[in-house]
Amino acid sequence: MDVRRATRDDVESVRQVARESLATSYGHAIDADFIDEAVAGWYDPDDLVSELDDDDTVFVVAEDDGEVVGFAQSYVVRRREAIGEIDWLHVDPDRRGEGIGARLLHRLEEELLERGVGRLEGRVLAANEAGTSFYEQEGYDAIGERRVRIGDGEYVERIYSKFPAPDTEGPSLVERTGPDDQRLYVAYDESMRGSTAPFYAVYEDEDREDRWGWFCGGDESFHVAVDSMDRFECHECGNRTKPSRWDAAYL
Repeated sequence: MDVRRATRDDVESVRQVARESLATSYGHAIDADFIDEAVAGWYDPDDLVSELDDDDTVFVVAEDDGEVVGFAQSYVVRRREAIGEIDWLHVDPDRRGEGIGARLLHRLEEELLERGVGRLEGRVLAANEAGTSFYEQEGYDAIGERRVRIGDGEYVERIYSKFPAPDTEGPSLVERTGPDDQRLYVAYDESMRGSTAPFYAVYEDEDREDRWGWFCGGDESFHVAVDSMDRFECHECGNRTKPSRWDAAYL
């Protein structure tokens, strides 16, 4: 088994592993057409090639006897600290239980730490017990939850973190005036990677109990829309995210 950096030659294999992994994990609950739509949007060949050339992307595959049997991708996200966000971790359903997911994760961790990140962060649906157990076994702590939309449904996504973050400049929760002079609180330690700048979670209270929405770090706008696939877009500057990937751990 070889865990190595992904190349352009791996793109079709990555798409196939993703499709089979998603179908196995969610085929009992989500329509096959919706899964096909998700794969087409998340694993567009041109987008994958572009991300391979991104200096802030760590993209690795597990190869066995010339066949790609798993892959993982993470980004270095610049918040008030450098965070290594684990975005995808898929393993061929026929090869689950062999420790491939752990090997992929360890390789991501090594490369991210070499790039100077202060903390690692992964996200997984709370209902995915295999995924939550995986992060916990790998030394990650649950630090929060958020609600995400998948089609017509709404699910709880749990956020996991590993390694304490270093001291950072400025508070992580900042009071700002929102639409109609509403008092809102922007959480600069909770973000999603956008095309031009991060999106930050916004709360109605300092205890972070009532989520209001999202704040665009590009033009500091509260005018952020979220669609049925949990894709964000700023109406002011066009900053956007890809759809939510549902889980970051398929074992």
